[in-house]
Amino acid sequence: MASDLLTIAASGARAARGALDVTAQNIANASSDGYVRRSVRMEEVSASGGNLRTGDLSLSGARVAGIDRNVDLFRQAEVRRTNSDLTRAATELRGLQNIESAVEQAGVYSAIVEFEASLQQLASDPSDPSQRAAVLASADTMARKFNIAAESLDAVGEGARFDASAAVEDANIVSGELARVNLRLSRAGEGSSDRASLLDQRDALLERLSGTVNISTSFAPDGTVTVKAGGSNGPALVTGGTSAALSMATAPDGTVSFAVDGAAIVPSGGSLSGSALALNQIAQTRSRLDTLAAAIAETVNTAQANGTDADGNPGQPLFAGAGAGGLRLVATSGAALATAPAGAPAGSIDSSNLAALRQALDAGGAAKSMSALLFDISSQVAGRGVTYEALDSIAASARISLEQQSGVDLDTEAANLMRFQQAFQASGRAMQAASDIFNTLIGIGR
Repeated sequence: MASDLLTIAASGARAARGALDVTAQNIANASSDGYVRRSVRMEEVSASGGNLRTGDLSLSGARVAGIDRNVDLFRQAEVRRTNSDLTRAATELRGLQNIESAVEQAGVYSAIVEFEASLQQLASDPSDPSQRAAVLASADTMARKFNIAAESLDAVGEGARFDASAAVEDANIVSGELARVNLRLSRAGEGSSDRASLLDQRDALLERLSGTVNISTSFAPDGTVTVKAGGSNGPALVTGGTSAALSMATAPDGTVSFAVDGAAIVPSGGSLSGSALALNQIAQTRSRLDTLAAAIAETVNTAQANGTDADGNPGQPLFAGAGAGGLRLVATSGAALATAPAGAPAGSIDSSNLAALRQALDAGGAAKSMSALLFDISSQVAGRGVTYEALDSIAASARISLEQQSGVDLDTEAANLMRFQQAFQASGRAMQAASDIFNTLIGIGR
């Protein structure tokens, strides 16, 4: 027999020591994010010749054949997909909540209502200077409220674009790291501890990247990964040891678009998708706000042009500027309000033109339009909130399923620790027995 008892026991001790090292590593990393439980794959030392022939390795002990990661690629892909959806929903919801706060806190709706109420009070005595001054004050307040709402929306958009730009930069960093991990994986030994650590790093980077943009992955036999951005039909972001550049462009209306090395992508998941959706909603809200401000200004200025002010002069515009951000009051005196019809003398108490203005504002539905805008935003926030909660539950279930399959169970590892310790001790006993037998045989020979 080519292998003696001492060699067999020594191989068993080495194998048990390797298993103990892996078990200790599992226990030490039980709470580490992204760590996948390892297990030692052992095998008998196979025979290289026939029984009782020279070079025979049968019954020669055991050896560590490799270190396996207990991972399920399907569960990992599901975690990445659900994480991408959840991050998109969270980013969009946060953007919508900021829009809602910006528009509601500006108080545009209440300012419109107060302006219309001041016009109604003026109708009781169109010659009263104090009531004319009150109308002018409420008109100025309304214009400023529109300005505040526009500035707040611009600030929300700027914040969303900053976050998206930071996410693009982070995605490029992660892509570069993935390319470097690919290079190291292609050189790592099969079944080695270093290879298992690299695979953990690869999977953690993929999950991090999925939180930025939805990705499609394909794995080579050596563990390297090819990543496409925006889905399976998107351009390659990582191929082997090289990574492409993800970029962002901003349109005049504040919306954003993305590209990988110049090839356009439309993310359907990740924070980039959520930011794009939020910025689209900001642009739509700003457009509706601008339209409403322009409609109010046009209605008031048209009524002014059709009437006569308190001094008997043709009415002049009350408002100037474009959109919600540029709307401003240009009249400086309550006497500028053209409450009387065209051609009326100075000091006329004929309020027919004022009535026409109130009727035009009512027909235009300024307050109703603003209320509808607020309602639409609130409805979207509520709807996205429900979506977020559902996606959060789905993502949590996917992660729990993955952790149950690939996470470290301390009870199991404690049992393995005792088992491999006993195996190591048994191998030591076998070596001691081999030594005792050898010494006995030597003693008999004497």
